[in-house]
Amino acid sequence: MNGPKVRNSLALVKPNHLRETPQQPSCTRPLSAGSQNQADTGTIRREGPGCTGNPQRLYVRDLHVKLEAEWVTGFVDGEGCFHIGINPHPEMKVGYQVLPEFTVVQHERDVQLLHSIKAFFGCGVVRRNHGDRMAFRVRSHEHLLRIIVPFFLKHPLKTQKRHDFEKFRHALLMMEAGDHLTVEGVVAIRELAAQMNRCGSR
Repeated sequence: MNGPKVRNSLALVKPNHLRETPQQPSCTRPLSAGSQNQADTGTIRREGPGCTGNPQRLYVRDLHVKLEAEWVTGFVDGEGCFHIGINPHPEMKVGYQVLPEFTVVQHERDVQLLHSIKAFFGCGVVRRNHGDRMAFRVRSHEHLLRIIVPFFLKHPLKTQKRHDFEKFRHALLMMEAGDHLTVEGVVAIRELAAQMNRCGSR
C-alpha cells in the first residue's frame, strides 16, 4: 500500500542513506560540523533498537504527516475496523450497553501515522492496543455520527469494509433514535453486529 501523500514537505536525504551497515554503532549519526540539517526533520535513516528497521523509513517521530482524504479511505479499507460491542450492564434499563467503535491499529513504530489520522479527523484518541500494537479509536457517539460517518459517505470505502460501515451507520442511527434503550432495539442492533466482519487483533 502506498504511504501517505505529504504536502509542502521536504525529506532531506543524506548521500549514504542506502548504506546497509551504519558507519557508527549508533542508529543515527551525529550532524557534521556546519551542517544546516535539523535533527528529526524528515531525514531518512535507520531507527529502532539494533537499527533493524527499514533504512528508508521516513523518521517522523515529531512531525505530523498531512494526509489526503483518498489515502485515508484506502488505508481504512485495509487497516480500519467498524465494531459494535454489546456488553452486559446492570445499570442500563435493558441490562445491556451498546458500544460502537471505529478503530485503526498499527505497529508501535508507526504510531505517528495514527496521530496523523487523529489530526486528520480532529477526534478520537491514540492508545496502546496490546503488546507492540497501537490503536486510533473513536468511541464518542457524537464524533462517530457527525465526523466519521459523513466522511465515509463522501469518500466511500471500496472493500468489504463498506458493508460493515453501512451496518455500523445503521446502528448509530438507531442509537440516535433511542432504540438501544429498548429490548427490541438491542436485539436488532445485535443482529446488525452479527452481519459485520469481526475485527481481528493484529
